[in-house]
Amino acid sequence: MRFTSEQRLDDGVLEREFTLGEATGILWTPESASASAPVPLILLGHPGGLDRQRPRVAARARHSAADGFAAVTIEFPGSGDRPRFPVAEQARADLRRALEAGEPVSGDIVDRLILPLVDEAVPEWQAVLDAALALPEIGGPVAYSGGVISVGVRLAVVEPRISSAILFAGSFIPRVIFEEARQVTIPLHVLLQWDDEGNDRQAALDLFDAFGSKEKTLNANMGGHTGVPQHAGEAAARFLTRHLS
Repeated sequence: MRFTSEQRLDDGVLEREFTLGEATGILWTPESASASAPVPLILLGHPGGLDRQRPRVAARARHSAADGFAAVTIEFPGSGDRPRFPVAEQARADLRRALEAGEPVSGDIVDRLILPLVDEAVPEWQAVLDAALALPEIGGPVAYSGGVISVGVRLAVVEPRISSAILFAGSFIPRVIFEEARQVTIPLHVLLQWDDEGNDRQAALDLFDAFGSKEKTLNANMGGHTGVPQHAGEAAARFLTRHLS
């Protein structure tokens, strides 16, 4: 993790941009974090380019810092300035054609669209986790929060250092992810926007049902993809506080 910039925000949060391998990212740590009092860590997932997602992700990070947690995010594979995945790009074009024609989106399209990104993103998140936990001011426990939901599911299966997760429904789900969901046992809090124009609501409900976790909560609210109400965000924050404090 090579830091490329650093600034102290007006609320005392230290914001540092970094590079790690081919990925770029941002790490936020609260003013209270120190080697003698390391803080828990939240991995902030998002579905697109970091430049476009940064305002929303930064707001989530600063709320987490106010609760005493560090937060980190990275550029999603195939977005921003990162190289595109030809298979995923073709699948995206096929997806647009199917939606414009009013046709169902096939499992093959979803697999080609999502799985290459999951296969790339998960090892990168693990590398970020290695690097962040090597910093003296950051310790465990660790949580994942955000989307793409398939990335969160895969991480929950393969990464034992993640002890809880908030998952944002709202992206297409490959068939294999439903099988992996049965292996997830950590506490989960799933956010679902009932009228999300780009989400298969029934698939999101089926995925929630598939999770093997004994503690899992579905927080479903009316509204579109970006219309998550404030009280839903507050409930998610309470979930993190309960499991990270």
